[in-house]
Amino acid sequence: MSEKKDHSPRPEPGPLGAGARVLVRRPSESAQTGRIVEDYAELTDTEERGHAWAPVHRWAVALDDGRLVFANTDDLTADPSTPGSAG
Repeated sequence: MSEKKDHSPRPEPGPLGAGARVLVRRPSESAQTGRIVEDYAELTDTEERGHAWAPVHRWAVALDDGRLVFANTDDLTADPSTPGSAG
């Protein structure tokens, strides 16, 4: 019997997770604030799916301006205007 790989999401250290207020910083846009609505960690390993040319961004973020964006962990920081956040 073959062993199944554990594809459960990797927990993210720190304040990131569904529901967290974040600041999204991307090279092509000005910084925007929003709330994480979904974590796609289990889909970010593209080697098994054969589409390394189109990597999945880990986080879905609903921006305060109404847009939904997908971002990598490196693009996010805890929203400094949120009470109790570091920064």
